[in-house]
Formats: sequence, C-alpha cells, structure tokens
Amino acid sequence: MTDTSSGTNQPSPSDTGANSVESDDSTTHAASAFGPTTSTERIKRVFIRELRTVARTRTYLILGLALTAVLVGIAWIGGGIEAGYVPTVVDLLTPLELLVPIVAIAFGYRAILGDRRRGELDVLETYPLTPRELVVGVYTGRAVGLLGTVVLALGLVGGAVVVGRAEPLGRYASHAGADSPLLYARFVVLTALFALSMLAVALAISALVSGTRSALALAVVALVVLLVGLDLALVYGLASGYIGDSSLIHALAVSPLSAYRGLVFETTVLTATGTGPRAASPAASLLGLTVWTVGSLAITMWAVKR
Repeated sequence: MTDTSSGTNQPSPSDTGANSVESDDSTTHAASAFGPTTSTERIKRVFIRELRTVARTRTYLILGLALTAVLVGIAWIGGGIEAGYVPTVVDLLTPLELLVPIVAIAFGYRAILGDRRRGELDVLETYPLTPRELVVGVYTGRAVGLLGTVVLALGLVGGAVVVGRAEPLGRYASHAGADSPLLYARFVVLTALFALSMLAVALAISALVSGTRSALALAVVALVVLLVGLDLALVYGLASGYIGDSSLIHALAVSPLSAYRGLVFETTVLTATGTGPRAASPAASLLGLTVWTVGSLAITMWAVKR
C-alpha cells in the first residue's frame, strides 16, 4: 500500500504498488515549507501535508468503502440492524477487533518511512522542525483520515439501524438502561479511541524500519502480537496463577485489544442488559489505551531523532 502526496517526484520501483501510484513532495518543497515559524504553524503544515496525502491516495478510499460494506453486511446478516443498537454493537465488536488494527496500520505503516526514504528527514533536520512537531503533525493528519474512515462506516451502520429496526425508537430511548442510540454513540467513541491507539503503534513501526518490506514484516508481527499474543499471555497468566481472578479486570488493560473489548462490554453492553459480572475496569482500560498511544508516539519521536 502506498501514499500519494503533493509534488512531482517519482517513487522508486520498490515503493510502487499494483493498485496505487505514489507522487511525493520534493525535498526543496519540504525545505521551503518549514521556515522560521511558530511551533503550531510548523505542526499545521505537516498536518495539512498528511491530509493531502490521505485525500490523494485512492487505496484509502477503497479501504473505507470495503470497511463500510463489511460492517453493514455483518450487522445485516447477524440481525443486529433489525434488533437494535446494542445487538448491532455485539455483532460488530469481534470483527472490529480485527479490522480496526488492520486499517490503522494501513494508514500509518509508511508515514514516517516515506519521508526517510525520500531523504526529507535529513533535509528537515536543518530547519526548526523538531521530531515532536513532525510526529504530532503526521499523527494528527493521519488520524483525521483514519477516524473519518472508521466513524463514517459506523455512522452508516447506525443509520441502517434507524431505518431497519423492527421496534420504534421511542420505546427504547425513553427507558434507562435499555437500547439507545446514546449507547451506540459511546461504542463509536470507544472504537475511535482504539483506532487512535493502533495508529500510534503503526507510526512507531514506520519510524523503526528502513524499508517497505521490513515495515510490512514488522506490521504483521505487531498484528499477531496485538491480536493473539497479548490475549494468550493473559490467559496463561490466569491459568498459571500469576494473575488472580480479582485482578484480571485490571490486567486486561495490558492488551489494547482486551482494553477495548472490556470497555465496550462494561460501558455499553452490560449497561443495556443491567446484568452480568464486571468485564473490565474502565479506568484501567482507558489508562492502558493511553499508555499504548503515548508510548508508541514517544518511540516514534525517538526513532525520528536517531
């Protein structure tokens, strides 16, 4: 997967994909864009550059359309659209645990790598653009594209629930603890936080590698660890007695996937049903996602500074 940025430079053959063509800013343009301005202005210029990259990369549009089609199809086949908002959340939760990391890594795994391969990082070192400003600008620009993709897809699913549900909206929205669009909105917000955390991981991958193939390899390893490895480690810790039953709801925060899953169950699903044991500690899970996000961005800044 490749990005398309403003400018006229042609990509090297190793960076050219079958479905998209990359055209990036020249180093001269990059140098002139980061003159002696304020920190906020420099971040804004990087942010705008990343927005243009996302907007001009057809692959991201295709990815968004595919994600929307998959989510609507799952909710329709699973019966969530007719049953209501919370049943739709239950239908979508497991697929999103897989799809959100994949989409986030697709948006970010080459963001820093592309600048390094074009030599722009070396040029920018001579200008007053700090690693923090570069990473913040890249992250926020890519985050807008990623959130637009994920939130729009979930919004269309929510709209399908409004049209296709079997029971009238008023019957649910007027009862505390029952199915409500507010619960679905909470689910969308939690999914967005999960996506932002995974995007930070993708940027760290992009900053640590030196080539496209190594970026793809590290991305695959990261997906395996995030989707399978950490959860298996938690299961092993529980079975071996290293993690007690009472501390499990806090230990889930170690894995961003488990933290996201626990937050959805604790604040959306169990809120509607009003029954069942605690699925997670919301405070610990939010802290876990925050640590993954901030820690990954810190690693990215360190790698850019090397």
